[in-house]
Amino acid sequence: MAGKDPSNDHGSPAAWTAVAIMLVGTTLSGLALIWDSPATFFAGLGVVVLGGVVGKVMQMMGMGKQTA
Repeated sequence: MAGKDPSNDHGSPAAWTAVAIMLVGTTLSGLALIWDSPATFFAGLGVVVLGGVVGKVMQMMGMGKQTA
């Protein structure tokens, strides 16, 4: 079989890092709802946005998915 098998594509370091950071942010925001803490909720949303920024920066640095 020539080329890369597309069924074996598990993302890139940029994508995994972005998702991990966003997961922490959503978990924090979810816990803030239970704790009735608006400041913590919005801090968690900020972490989610930060995850997107970090993922994009990593992609621009060449750690994203390589396209043909």
